[in-house]
Amino acid sequence: MKRDTETKREREKEMVFQMIALYCKKNHHTNGALCPDCEALTQYAWQRSDKCPFMETKTFGSNCKVHCYKPEMRERIRLVMRFSGPRMLFHHPITAIRHVIETKKEQNKLKGKEFKA
Repeated sequence: MKRDTETKREREKEMVFQMIALYCKKNHHTNGALCPDCEALTQYAWQRSDKCPFMETKTFGSNCKVHCYKPEMRERIRLVMRFSGPRMLFHHPITAIRHVIETKKEQNKLKGKEFKA
């Protein structure tokens, strides 16, 4: 179970990084490296993921009942997700599709339904 939890944690961290990198590239016109603000947001998000006590039972932060981000950081990550989410299908299609499937599974599990992919 610990390996599964660590795999989920690493997937979540990679997804967040990809979304922040896409946002930074398109909005801050960086190429390759993140700007200091986006690097700080990435480090914050990774720290929150590393300390998450619910990782074993959740898929992604958007499905979590506890919001562990500070209000300012929560707003920043919300802007990144809103911008990058729809674009992920074109830039990271496998990651995006996996994210949608895992999110739907989790939402249905919380509602008491079974999801068939």
